[in-house]
Amino acid sequence: MKHAYILLSLLLISGITSAQNKTATIDSMLNRTNRLGLFKGNVLVVDNNKIVYKGALGFTDASQTTKLTTAYRFHIGSIAKEFNAVAIMMLKEQGKLSVDDKISKYLTNLPAWANTIAIKNLLQYTSGLPDLKWKTVKNDADIWADMQKIDKLDFEPGTKYAYNNSNTFLQRRIIEKITGLTFNEFVAQKMLKPCGMSNSVIDPDDNTPLMAKSYNNNFQQSSLVYPITGWTAVTLDDFYKWEKALENFKLINPASTKEILTPFAPNKQCGLGGGSIEGNKIIIHEHDGTSLNYQALLTANTTLGRTVILMTNNKQNNLYDIGRAIQAILDNKPYQQPKKSVLAAFGKQLDSLKGQQIISFYNDLKTKYAADYGFDTEASLNEIGYSLKNNNRMDDAIMVFEYNTTLFPTSGNVFDSLGEAYYAKGDKEKALLNYKRSLQLDPTNTTAKAVITELEKK
Repeated sequence: MKHAYILLSLLLISGITSAQNKTATIDSMLNRTNRLGLFKGNVLVVDNNKIVYKGALGFTDASQTTKLTTAYRFHIGSIAKEFNAVAIMMLKEQGKLSVDDKISKYLTNLPAWANTIAIKNLLQYTSGLPDLKWKTVKNDADIWADMQKIDKLDFEPGTKYAYNNSNTFLQRRIIEKITGLTFNEFVAQKMLKPCGMSNSVIDPDDNTPLMAKSYNNNFQQSSLVYPITGWTAVTLDDFYKWEKALENFKLINPASTKEILTPFAPNKQCGLGGGSIEGNKIIIHEHDGTSLNYQALLTANTTLGRTVILMTNNKQNNLYDIGRAIQAILDNKPYQQPKKSVLAAFGKQLDSLKGQQIISFYNDLKTKYAADYGFDTEASLNEIGYSLKNNNRMDDAIMVFEYNTTLFPTSGNVFDSLGEAYYAKGDKEKALLNYKRSLQLDPTNTTAKAVITELEKK
């Protein structure tokens, strides 16, 4: 018995030491990432339902005078759309709407297309509505006026996917019409309060206390006033409370949760971002958001009792890299230290080059700056390739993606990117070849499966 007690004590000590080591490793990784200028913001890491790491790195605004603390609130971009999605399902459970209802049932004075769009289409971003005119709208009234001027949809509702805020705007207006409350009042009274989220604020302005303000790499600060209302800003603690409310079905039941956790098609977004639910248990929940120079990422795995929350007020487009590093540390696996983006630092030079010059320049940089830039992963060249593709430099993009497949020949992702570029160019034969190679390397690639099926029909 004595030996068993000693063994148990040693196991407990080992567990504590392991947790302490993980905390120290996460802290070291995040601080190096911060020193490289790649992350400024707040972080919460929960594993086995216990806090492993909670911290703040960086400053509250562009002046770089006041350091962040974990009490600061951040905008979380599209993750805040979870509030309107959950609100819709709350009203559904109360019998006040059906997701199959056409929006014209609740919103009048809209063109005839309102008779063809169901609430479910808004939740799944399949309405066919064009996006908001961000360059000209200044408030909700402007947006509503523009909505009334839309003469036709981009596609028939329910047939395609197009992620935009027109869907979000109309969800919030439907909630107001049914409840008689403003959307902000509904969120505050019916959602934040029941979830104990006492430190969250909706539509903060430049004078809101304890509000992190976003800024770019030139230290230009963005205003907190948005042209569309209804955005909830949260602290780390409140963000975690929201996630636990979803997992515990505090506001809506499992069936409703599944409806807004399941996207229209693989690799698309829905009301809660994405994830999986089995029976009465959310297994995985993941959602990212970007707004101005804010970015946020939440990943949760309930089987492991794990939640990782990242919020930044200085966008670097690398939260998934940081999240993967944290997950690897928690799993006692080697991790990739997040590094600087080659495209972000040398984009102008790359834009001035053509063909083989791009590869030569990339390799020259690799010999000089390997320690601080992400040359050791496929993501670096992929990012450059997509930049070229998005600027209609298709031949250069294909050359970059081809080169990436020689550097990372076992990655299904790089062959997927090459297939996508060939598809965009119109070379269906080479697109099919590379999508098949991608699927061979990564059998979970549902996008490749769908494209292969489409191409083989032709």
